[in-house]
Amino acid sequence: MTFRKHSIAIGISMIGSTALSLAPPAMAAEEGGEAAITVTAQSRSQSAQSVPIPLQVVTSEQMDKLGANNLGEVNGYIPGLTVDAGQPTQPNFTLRGLGASDFGIGTDSPVGVYVDGVYTGKTGGSLMNFNDVQRIEVLKGPQGTLFGRNSAAGAISIVNNEPDTVTPIYSGRVRLGEYGERNVDVLLNQPINEQMALRFSAVSQRSDGWLSDAATGEKLNGTKNWGTRLAFRWEPSLRAKLNVSWEHEELDQKARPAIGLVALPDTPALPPVPVDTANYLDPRTAPVYNDAVGNREGRIFDGLTARLDVPLGWADFRSTTAYRRFHSINHEDNDGTNRQYTYLDTANIERNRSWQQEFRFSGKDERIDWVAGLSFFHENAKQNSQVNTYTDTLDTLSFNMAGLPIYSTIAQLSGLDLLGNTWQENMYNEARNRAQAIYGDVIWHLSPAWNLTTGLRFTRDKKEFSWYQPLRNAAAVDAGVAGLSQAGFFEQVAQMMGQDVANQLQGFLSQNQLLTSPGASGAPLTASNSWTDWSPRLVLDYKLAPDHMVYASLAKGYQAGGYNALQQVGSKFDPETVRNVEFGIKSYFRDAKLLLNASVFAYRFTNLQQLSLVNINSSGVPQYQVTTSDQKAEGLDLEARWQAARSLQLTLASEYLNQRYGSYTSSAGTNLSGQPVGNPKWTVAVGADYTWSDVFGGKLMGSLQNAYTSAHRCNADSQAQGSCLQTNRFTVGAATNRTDLRLRWDAPSRRWNVALLVNNLFDRRYVTGVYNIAQALGSTYGAVTSPRTTAIEFGISM
Repeated sequence: MTFRKHSIAIGISMIGSTALSLAPPAMAAEEGGEAAITVTAQSRSQSAQSVPIPLQVVTSEQMDKLGANNLGEVNGYIPGLTVDAGQPTQPNFTLRGLGASDFGIGTDSPVGVYVDGVYTGKTGGSLMNFNDVQRIEVLKGPQGTLFGRNSAAGAISIVNNEPDTVTPIYSGRVRLGEYGERNVDVLLNQPINEQMALRFSAVSQRSDGWLSDAATGEKLNGTKNWGTRLAFRWEPSLRAKLNVSWEHEELDQKARPAIGLVALPDTPALPPVPVDTANYLDPRTAPVYNDAVGNREGRIFDGLTARLDVPLGWADFRSTTAYRRFHSINHEDNDGTNRQYTYLDTANIERNRSWQQEFRFSGKDERIDWVAGLSFFHENAKQNSQVNTYTDTLDTLSFNMAGLPIYSTIAQLSGLDLLGNTWQENMYNEARNRAQAIYGDVIWHLSPAWNLTTGLRFTRDKKEFSWYQPLRNAAAVDAGVAGLSQAGFFEQVAQMMGQDVANQLQGFLSQNQLLTSPGASGAPLTASNSWTDWSPRLVLDYKLAPDHMVYASLAKGYQAGGYNALQQVGSKFDPETVRNVEFGIKSYFRDAKLLLNASVFAYRFTNLQQLSLVNINSSGVPQYQVTTSDQKAEGLDLEARWQAARSLQLTLASEYLNQRYGSYTSSAGTNLSGQPVGNPKWTVAVGADYTWSDVFGGKLMGSLQNAYTSAHRCNADSQAQGSCLQTNRFTVGAATNRTDLRLRWDAPSRRWNVALLVNNLFDRRYVTGVYNIAQALGSTYGAVTSPRTTAIEFGISM
């Protein structure tokens, strides 16, 4: 889950690697034969080309070609899937423009992430490092009848390798590079006997980062994480198989840096308010000043999974039991300055425990292929959303918003200087989520050419949620206020200016100023709701020829309702629902060795939960608020792979998306009905792979991949949210291109190899967003993509 920074690297590859043709999956096949990748996208083992679902597969070989350590580093190469991994403990996944930007524990994501069939949730445990991963299957569109948790927009299924009871494997890899990058991974697979085997893997990623604080010289945006995975396989007989795995990962690094966009005047002058976007600095070259006390992003994760497979004669039975827990923190700078009078930082602290149980039965004969299951999900989550600042900052805010620097004025009137004291506000949330579901999916073989798939899922969700926002924590200010009261200061203010002014002044010193959610300051406020839903799926496919299939599908997706963690205490959201229709073709032209898949789709999404910055109090500091909107879209998916010659393979994948709001007014009062949601229309990935034989007796493989994203389609609220902006020095939301190169030479013995990786070959850098949370202080900050990096790997396998 590492926040990997592109860097120069030298590496050693000891893990038996496989290798992303970035668009469609590289397909292992006999020469001249139809590409054949086996997937479990429909909870069955099937050839990817026979599955009537828009599906892309990323193999471990493809991940190696990009040097990708996690899903965030594959971003752009699976069109339609966007992974924002800038904050690994608060990632954001979207499929076909649908996702949950909210990082609060009160909502779920419409994109389900599963590891070996186990739902990972949407927050601190969903973006983990690749650790002995076999493949990743990305399924677009509602998948409720195929997975144990609803996935209204689609599913990302990560499949790890199982222990091998036959072949011992000892392998490893090292990568070293620019900006202090040093990555290591090892793999040990040891058969114990014909029935049992152990498999152990470990990964470690380190880098110093490519940014430095301009004032202190401290390295920023580096990576520091490691993880292990231990798996045990036991086959007591031909009729049963048990797989047990344990995963552990630790992340401990600096949080995402805030690159200030406003040139700071000499101390003690304040930055001008309002901020003038015409004078923004370019964050790709601007000096970085971050002074967050306790700056850190960290996580400790543990996961235990037991999977039992037993053939029953009339059906195959699978039981999956899983336990997950993690503790995470993301404590980051939010002002992009190093001035105490504009200081603002936030922390997101989470503790999460979940337990899952799924029972699944499956069977098939000449007429039907069926799957049925029961799933149970229990989750206990705690979240602390924290804002830290100084009284100097509150003084700046009161001056900028009301023309009166309150703390400075009190010092002048009373002689008591309360500046320089810390001020902390907190929102505490707890969630207890329970979900039960029963689902079934049947493929009816109507004839040798026709198949009809019918699926149905019933879900019941129950959630209990609480808010608690105590009074701010400011011990030194409390002592000062007590002293002022004892000296009769507020009585004098009342005599001179009126009691209302005195009361307002005391309230400013004693009450929350930045997180203001009335109704939960004295004690936790709890809400409890439950929802039920029936979600169907209908697919009809027809084989035009053995290698050519057309299909049509209609599916409904569902996501439970939820709660706004930070604002609107006591509020709830209705469930999300999506209705999706799809028409597609999957084909393989054997003589031309050309694979060509395409699908057109349309969906209507109701009550999509999304996060926005909204000014809701007098402090001027906006707060994150979850809103719901109706959205609709039409689009096209296309993927192709052409084996142009024995040594040359060309690939392409693309998605066109026309996504718009239905009837919707933003929290700021802006009518966005019918306007673009803000996503780009086109995402395209192309790749070329070439192999040279007998190079120094071995084999040289070259891979060149490019990911293109068209410009974002802006709307009337995009600039306020920082997702679209045109300035004199940079553009947010512009079209992007990224090119990656990999050259790998395998020794004649195939036991060792060396590789060169260059990410962002042409050093194209982009501004990914502008953050306006501190605009009332005269400061905003931005985020940028990584520079070009080069790495060398060395791998060995025995």
